[in-house]
Amino acid sequence: MALACNIDAKGKAVRLRYGIVMTVAGVVATLAWAVPSGGAVPWAISLAALASGAFAVFEARAGWCVVRALGFKTPV
Repeated sequence: MALACNIDAKGKAVRLRYGIVMTVAGVVATLAWAVPSGGAVPWAISLAALASGAFAVFEARAGWCVVRALGFKTPV
């Protein structure tokens, strides 16, 4: 199934910025918090930040938003 474009250029830009910020935050959290502590919770939070950032970058590149695809209206 092909993903139909459901966001405009402004929405793509917002998602790309969000994705970059979350990916960088995930990398920083991994290196500064998860690796030194070695606990499960820091790793889970760091990986969640990385995954959400990567998914937001994917949404920006594809021009597709999962929330809008589910029928919700987003302000951007």
